[in-house]
Amino acid sequence: QVQLVESGGGLVQTGGSLRLSCAASGRTFSRYAMGWFRQAPGAEREFVSAISRSGGSTYYADSVKGRFTISRENAKNTVYLQMNSLKPDDTAVYYCAAKSSSGGSYYLFTSYEYWGQGTQVTVSS
Repeated sequence: QVQLVESGGGLVQTGGSLRLSCAASGRTFSRYAMGWFRQAPGAEREFVSAISRSGGSTYYADSVKGRFTISRENAKNTVYLQMNSLKPDDTAVYYCAAKSSSGGSYYLFTSYEYWGQGTQVTVSS
């Protein structure tokens, strides 16, 4: 069982930056690949980024590639999402998620077993 708690969301102007953090409970954090997803009002939950268990592989949605960076610190049981050059279209609730299985696509929310409660990111124009 893994509990995830996101933080770092807020209100920022277009072009600004935010860093989201996701802290995981337990001593087995390094066994999980981690992902970030987001959901805007009236929209489906969409993939943003993911990182492998070791941190050696990272994955990004085309819409955030070059602007967002995912990283993790296994010693701190934490995964981060650095978001730069933010746009109004990035406004959403951002969720972190943990994936224990080696199977399943990093890009599909159905591949992830554990989810945080979400943190709101609002980008004003």
